[in-house]
Amino acid sequence: MNTQTFAVTGMTCGHCVSAVTSELKDLPGVTDVDVDLVAGGSSTVTVDATTPLTDEQVAAALDEAGDYHLARE
Repeated sequence: MNTQTFAVTGMTCGHCVSAVTSELKDLPGVTDVDVDLVAGGSSTVTVDATTPLTDEQVAAALDEAGDYHLARE
């Protein structure tokens, strides 16, 4: 099992969490998604998968879910 953590911006409510979780769970190999919502800030999204996900895969799933983006440091 592989666990990765991503910082995601644009999430403000439970609906956002649901949309992001749903799209990430649709990615191949993803077994679990946990979101620590920071409304209006940088939320922490933890993904368990059988193989590592690329930033591009996660960014595409976030785009499908709505106006959410990987936080850039």
